[in-house]
Amino acid sequence: MMIFPPDANLDELRLELSRLRAARGWSYDELAARSGLSRRTLIEIEQGRTIGSLATWHALAHALSSPIDQLLGTLCEGHEPPAPPTA
Repeated sequence: MMIFPPDANLDELRLELSRLRAARGWSYDELAARSGLSRRTLIEIEQGRTIGSLATWHALAHALSSPIDQLLGTLCEGHEPPAPPTA
């Protein structure tokens, strides 16, 4: 029997990006300049039209001075994240 993980909460991930950007008072242009990503990409992520790559989220975490594990941890919002491996 295969056990599949719960679906990632992509809505919470994009909302977290929006919250972090707003908390800093940054426009899309400001975050684009700080992350090296295009304004268009940021809008599409926040509006849920694309998810972006791991490299995209890495750039965003650095631009926002937010640990990537904290940012990506929102993917598990609403369900239990996987347990750490046991020795």
